[in-house]
Amino acid sequence: MLQKPVAIYHEHPDWFRPLFAELQRRAIPFVRLDPRAHSYDPAERESPYALVFNRMSPSAYLRGGVQGIFFTVAYLAHLERLGVPVVNGRSAFEIEISKARQLTLLESLGLPYPKARVVNHPSQVLAASDGLRFPVVVKANVGGSGAGIMKFADRDALTAAVAANQLDFGVDHTALVQEFVPARGGHITRVETLGGQFLYAIHVFTTGESFNLCPADICQRADGVELVRTACPIDAPKTGLKVAAHTPPPEVISDCERIMQTARIDVGGIEYMIDDRDGQRVYYDINALSNFVADAVHVVGFDPFARLVDYLLQRACV
Repeated sequence: MLQKPVAIYHEHPDWFRPLFAELQRRAIPFVRLDPRAHSYDPAERESPYALVFNRMSPSAYLRGGVQGIFFTVAYLAHLERLGVPVVNGRSAFEIEISKARQLTLLESLGLPYPKARVVNHPSQVLAASDGLRFPVVVKANVGGSGAGIMKFADRDALTAAVAANQLDFGVDHTALVQEFVPARGGHITRVETLGGQFLYAIHVFTTGESFNLCPADICQRADGVELVRTACPIDAPKTGLKVAAHTPPPEVISDCERIMQTARIDVGGIEYMIDDRDGQRVYYDINALSNFVADAVHVVGFDPFARLVDYLLQRACV
């Protein structure tokens, strides 16, 4: 039995309902902390929590939570000093809130990713696009849920957007100018890991026009079966996206485990696709805020939230 509660540090109202239900089912004491309105005392010597599970989202600024993003870095450093077990701690979160850092990580591991440049001012965008194949996308460095991504079919369209001051660099005024990769087979693949080890993978079928591929918001399997609506967020968007279970090649599983272990991401997802232009596999997104697929039992054959709670208990101070 835990002597202190587990703290779930989150701001999204729907994504973690299955986690709360599993904790309640096991009668595990927990509290919910809201990063949008939070405080801590740097002088405290111990934490009231057996473990803190960081579920802060980089897309929180879309929901009035921009003040929580960089505050969270400081809070996680504080917990680190106290020796509190933290799932997805500071190192993981710093990767989560920087697409530029994600590319540096992939480069350091010798893994392929869509060719990109990092900029911090619109005046740099056109020069950054030199040598890239169009279409390109401009991505806000701090993103999530497809936020701050714009696609440009050719250089003229990009030039017009720069001239009209239409580019959104997001909350840290940094962006990626990156080649848009057409996904072979009309799908991307998302690999989920837990404790740095492979958990499951799914194909997400997309038209290529939507950049919000959150698996918790997809409520239909690729075979047309509707997933249990109570397992989906109440306001899940009707995007037409579909999912199917998938077993990646062993080298992909190895790549993903290396990424997560290097990034120190305890619970996370990695997205990759096959570039339809040349058949190259490219990794393009590393998620420390990983949302399990809705109604996972009917998609991947088991409940990942049960395994997640097992993991939290293993990590918590008794």
